[in-house]
Amino acid sequence: MIFRQLFDTTSSTYTYLLADEEHREALLIDPVFSQAGRDLALINELGLKLVLVVDTHAHADHVTAAWLLKQKTGCRIASARAIGAEHVDQPLDDGQSFGVAGISLLAIATPGHTNGCMSYRLDDPSMVFTGDALLIRGCGRSDFQQGSAEKLYHSLTQKLFMLPDTCLVYPGHDYQGRTVSSIGEEKAFNVRVGNGASETDFIEFMHAMRLPHPKLIDEAVPANMRSGCPEDGKVPAVPDWADIRMTYGGVPEIDADWLQHHLDRVTVLDVRLNEEATDCSLSSKLVDIHIPLDQLRERTAEVPSDMPVVTLCRSGRRSALAVTILQETGFDRVASLSHGLMGLTQA
Repeated sequence: MIFRQLFDTTSSTYTYLLADEEHREALLIDPVFSQAGRDLALINELGLKLVLVVDTHAHADHVTAAWLLKQKTGCRIASARAIGAEHVDQPLDDGQSFGVAGISLLAIATPGHTNGCMSYRLDDPSMVFTGDALLIRGCGRSDFQQGSAEKLYHSLTQKLFMLPDTCLVYPGHDYQGRTVSSIGEEKAFNVRVGNGASETDFIEFMHAMRLPHPKLIDEAVPANMRSGCPEDGKVPAVPDWADIRMTYGGVPEIDADWLQHHLDRVTVLDVRLNEEATDCSLSSKLVDIHIPLDQLRERTAEVPSDMPVVTLCRSGRRSALAVTILQETGFDRVASLSHGLMGLTQA
């Protein structure tokens, strides 16, 4: 199985990518709207097809990317039927199996943080994705969105703690850099419900908490009831000056074919060494300006800003850093030539 744990620093949200190595169909659990480009870049680089996106609940701290990913890939959306969100293709009920080719998950209703919380367990059962119900050494709060400490205690002790002790726990968030736990660990050490805590212990703990209101709740919850669809129903604008592909490393790239057909619309910046630049007849036909990478920070004023800039080098590695340098100094229409001159010779 292909498995990746991705992180959004703004909301401390984990997004999970699962795919079968043979069938190459992928699913994402709890994707974040602002990270859709990153997630799609990884899926493309791994040679996968996104077939399903799944949310564990209607999040209050970020907007889901479910709808946006559906618009970009045609994937299906799944979430708990109890949520009642719009644009959902596969409403999930407790005990329902679902997934993609080669990956099967079991939906486990785990309300309490919200009324529509679900956890997703692999068929094995070697992994469980617990959203905000069970966190590492903690759990989700229960003071809004039909939350209930009583329901959450039952979800934790009678649902999740019934899984094998060896089952790995992958939560929806962590605020201290922890990435994974296990059912056995949480039964023993969870601060709120572990080590035999009684229902009274748990409920009194939860009722005594005084947490600030989530900053984005008024924006996030209504949007997530639409599966992340913006109010105007429109896909956010993307750069339109070129056919840009964002890499998982965060670099905007264009391919050799696009460049060769649009040379009159861009400034081509060669960032190779002087001796490399003078020893290539191919690049001389393309390049508008040459500044070696180690001099670029001091010479960005020499780069024309009236047209978009395409950076190039031998392989596309140095030109990727050149993009970052230019962006830091205010260039917003800039991309690297994918695979550099090596890609041009192969095109």
